[in-house]
Amino acid sequence: MRVRIDSIIVRKRVRRDMRDLDPLMESMRKYGQLNPIIINRRNELLAGERRLTAAQRLGWNSVDAVVLDREDEAEMLEIEMEENLARSDLTGDEVADGFSRIEKLKHPSLWRRILNFFKRLWRKIFGSARS
Repeated sequence: MRVRIDSIIVRKRVRRDMRDLDPLMESMRKYGQLNPIIINRRNELLAGERRLTAAQRLGWNSVDAVVLDREDEAEMLEIEMEENLARSDLTGDEVADGFSRIEKLKHPSLWRRILNFFKRLWRKIFGSARS
């Protein structure tokens, strides 16, 4: 659901250092908000402070949010900790492989471009015959 940023209540958080938000802001500017923040029914932020702050700095009025039915202080803190500790960054090899694949998709070899041309031609000729 969409929630107005100015309606979200940010209580004392575990994270004190937002670190560099520029890469996150650039990602959000380019692709939109890929992951929702998490709030409770009282609109108190449980997880996603960096995303919320980045959205504010981008001048957004609202963000996507998941609402959890949580009011217990200890449980809310556990959710904040869980979101930040349970995720796993990609390894260096995984990052390199991903960027290599992106590069190949964006800049295919001459033979790949020729093959793609014939695939599109084949679909155009024979794909429309089925319709």
